[in-house]
Amino acid sequence: MHSPKYIFVTGGVTSSLGKGIISASLAKLLQARGYSVTIQKFDPYINVDPGTLNPYEHGECYVTDDGAETDLDLGHYERFLNVPTSQANNVTTGRIYQYVIDKEREGAYLGKTVQVIPHITDEIKRRMKLLGDSGKYEIIITELGGTVGDIESLPYIEAVRQMNWEMKPEDCIVIHLTLLPYLATSHELKTKPTQHSVKMLLESGIQPDILVCRAEHPVNKEIRKKIALFCNVTPNAVIEALDMPTIYDVPMAMLKEKLDKTVLTKLKLPAKNEPEMESWLNFLTKFKNPKHEVKIGLVGKYVELPDAYKSIAEAFIHAGAHNDCKVKLEYIHSSLITDGNVEHKLGHLDGILVAPGFGDRAIEGKILAIKYARENNVPFFGICLGMQMAVIEFARHVLGFKDAHSTEMNPKTKYPVIDMMPEQKKITQKGGTMRLGAYACEVSKDSKAYSAYGKAKISERHRHRFEFNNKFQKDFESKGMVISGINPETKLAEIVELKEHPYFLAVQFHPEYKSTVLNPHPLFARFVKAAITYSNS
Repeated sequence: MHSPKYIFVTGGVTSSLGKGIISASLAKLLQARGYSVTIQKFDPYINVDPGTLNPYEHGECYVTDDGAETDLDLGHYERFLNVPTSQANNVTTGRIYQYVIDKEREGAYLGKTVQVIPHITDEIKRRMKLLGDSGKYEIIITELGGTVGDIESLPYIEAVRQMNWEMKPEDCIVIHLTLLPYLATSHELKTKPTQHSVKMLLESGIQPDILVCRAEHPVNKEIRKKIALFCNVTPNAVIEALDMPTIYDVPMAMLKEKLDKTVLTKLKLPAKNEPEMESWLNFLTKFKNPKHEVKIGLVGKYVELPDAYKSIAEAFIHAGAHNDCKVKLEYIHSSLITDGNVEHKLGHLDGILVAPGFGDRAIEGKILAIKYARENNVPFFGICLGMQMAVIEFARHVLGFKDAHSTEMNPKTKYPVIDMMPEQKKITQKGGTMRLGAYACEVSKDSKAYSAYGKAKISERHRHRFEFNNKFQKDFESKGMVISGINPETKLAEIVELKEHPYFLAVQFHPEYKSTVLNPHPLFARFVKAAITYSNS
């Protein structure tokens, strides 16, 4: 294989323009043309990874098979490309500095003064090339977090400038994503912020090759010509990125704008064949023309910021399309559920999902929601903390263990039905120390889980410290809560379900991390199907 080609995606004017979606869409189109592509994200914050970040700060923390706690953009990359990412796909400033400082303490720099240039920038470049050096990919797309001009982004921009200088022009290109604001009073799109943003990049020594311009209104030929002239790019390299109804429309919009063709021309790569997007279009058709509709309540404690549950929301889109169904997600704050209003809050739903989370805030509302689903035969799905709460609810109201709890919330409980994993008890540091990444699970043949997966051996991703306490297994099974999925090595309970309930299933792992556009997760697909059945009845 020839040496890989590098595409860097930067952002200007404002944050949250959708660099991740543009990167994933471009990668999807290049993949559909037959190229092997991967995407990596460089984040300018000083946390070593997002694992210790509050979901309100940064949305959900996404977990890869190899146990990396990463930015939620990696979820988009996997959902679009259907290819797993890894530790190497997400790098933060914290990780870069930690590595360089550790090397300095070892004496690896032979007494030199350690500086941002060359030591930090060299380490950034080394990480930028890691995936390329693996020999697995022909094209590496690198998304740089933050906005051009931010102080914290400067070392990354400098590293890109150096990469650009070291490589042939056709081996390394820069795509700059900007905003064209629309002034309603004068009825026009303004190009000045884009010009300033490109000027700022030029001051850092980088000439972008392609400009992707976010806009609310179409970008006509005159505006494109003006941007091309003032920003020193070819007219065909000014790409319009209009607001789309969904993120899944963006690849088709970029195909129409010939973004992939322009990129291949700049990289001097053959446009092998037209992109094979049939299965993607098939998904879009089913997604936009549903035959059913269900209302599913997502009961959680971070619902003010829907990005905290990004992968779950996307998994419902994939599972909905798979079932020809529109899933209307209703975010319900667990702290607002009480004995007096539980019927009012949940009575109109076709399914209830109790979401993951940490800590004891708003826990009792989750337990009430689960009790309601269990007693009223409403389809129920619990994930991670949602499973642990299902176990506690059952212990309290069916087994009669009034004091039952998790030692996370009540270390002195008489019935610790959820307890800390033994290997977690000695750990004092919070970052990157949970049970993380993919683990095997064996599924019982005569279970709801088995009928969803269609196989006995599965692998799912984890992110937790506490687990079902196996001392109580016989008590639960005697009253009808079965453990239908077990880790073969640790005997950890992975899946619990109720035999006598039409659909009551909860899992210790995070199935949402493995759902993609072309492979909806079987548990989400089966849950949506159960919600349709319930709705029809």
